[in-house]
Amino acid sequence: MFHKTKFLRSLVVRLFFGLLSLLFIAFVTFVADELAPGDAALAKVGEKASPQALANARHEMGLDRPWPVRFVEFVGNAARGDFGHSWFGTQEKVSTIVARALPYTVKISVLAILLASAIGITLGTISAIHENRALDRVSLSLSTLGVTVPNFVLGPMLVLVFGIWLQQLPNSYDPRLPQPEVFYLIIPVVILAARPMATLTRLTRASTIDTLKQEFVKLAIAKGVPKSRLYVSHVFRNAVMPVVTAIGTSFGFLLTGSFITERFYVIPGIGFYTIEAIQKRDTPVILAMVLVTGAMFVFVNLLVDLFLPLLDPRIRESQV
Repeated sequence: MFHKTKFLRSLVVRLFFGLLSLLFIAFVTFVADELAPGDAALAKVGEKASPQALANARHEMGLDRPWPVRFVEFVGNAARGDFGHSWFGTQEKVSTIVARALPYTVKISVLAILLASAIGITLGTISAIHENRALDRVSLSLSTLGVTVPNFVLGPMLVLVFGIWLQQLPNSYDPRLPQPEVFYLIIPVVILAARPMATLTRLTRASTIDTLKQEFVKLAIAKGVPKSRLYVSHVFRNAVMPVVTAIGTSFGFLLTGSFITERFYVIPGIGFYTIEAIQKRDTPVILAMVLVTGAMFVFVNLLVDLFLPLLDPRIRESQV
């Protein structure tokens, strides 16, 4: 009971600081939008509108009130799941836009982190086992390419090769899905997975090499433990701890990296609508999308914090 109480207290503390982080993200985004040049009301009514029409638009959009008042009002409404309405077009409810866009971003981000983790951990482990050999050099070369080639370069390259030259994959996403959806996800998932895959490869390699030098591994080798059991039960289980933490951090990169990828590949996800809203100065949509992205990042890192004690009893004991 004592251990369970301590664990729940630790969980509540993490949730509290996660909420503080979301509040800070919302505040910074709100202030940045407020200080940005341009006028959303003027963009809505047009430059030739009369002063009265402009004043009416500002009143209708709430821009005639002090920004601290508007921010507090937004936080209160957001806590109830109400992000208001878009200022442009059909003035659709922002929550409806989020509900429509979120599944796309979650889908490609989850698939990308799974792909990056599978390839990165596998390559890193193989590279460590064959340190300073051919396989190690090949793995390090691939990870270097993954780090150095940015998304806005890798994307056009993949589309050029597989979409235009080989004509095996679509050049952009089509929500009507005339082909199986997997064909539309391959390129964006590979684009997003490239950098975290490279990072996880190098981290897994370094962690595995360090673990192989530990005394308990040398003792297991001296006792004649089979290699399969040695690498799985002794080496991998201890080497993977920092990698699991990095996976949660890498997921944050995927959320921000998806902005460019979604815009480039015309995927109607969170990133696509956020960039579109920034171009229009559609503040309610910007705030909602940034807040949802931040909430996803906090949630994933919370899952990592909860998952690590299950892998390592030492962490569990330190927490309780």
